[in-house]
Amino acid sequence: MASKTELVVEVKSPADKLWAALRDSTELFPRIFPQQYQSIETVEGDGKSAGTVRLLKYTEGVPMLTFAKEKVELADDENKVVSYSVVDGELVSFYKNMKITLKVSPAAKEGEAGAVVNWSMEFDKANDQVPDPDVIKETATKTFHDLDDYLLKN
Repeated sequence: MASKTELVVEVKSPADKLWAALRDSTELFPRIFPQQYQSIETVEGDGKSAGTVRLLKYTEGVPMLTFAKEKVELADDENKVVSYSVVDGELVSFYKNMKITLKVSPAAKEGEAGAVVNWSMEFDKANDQVPDPDVIKETATKTFHDLDDYLLKN
């Protein structure tokens, strides 16, 4: 049976700017997160729409991971929702059927600048010894905050 973990991250960047940066992560993330990504390349599709497959190569500073392949399952620019499955790489040996969905919305309080990111991960553990994906959740939170800091300066 699938498990699910979720997080909500509030950022200061406007929703449209944050969404554009997330959609441009193939080019942007290796540039602004060189300590994490060696490269991200599109291996199938146009890089953004459903069916796209991306290859993420991690740096030596990322523990236990060298690469991941992810397939975009849903890309809805109007509603600022993207969903993708991890289809290859070390994560697949820990979490089967791993699917991540994120939605970017304007700030919850009217009149406030900023955005809210709703992130969720559905997964099946490969076995009972596999830990909950807390490190993945922490990394996602840090990535959203670091991206926000970058966008506020650029």
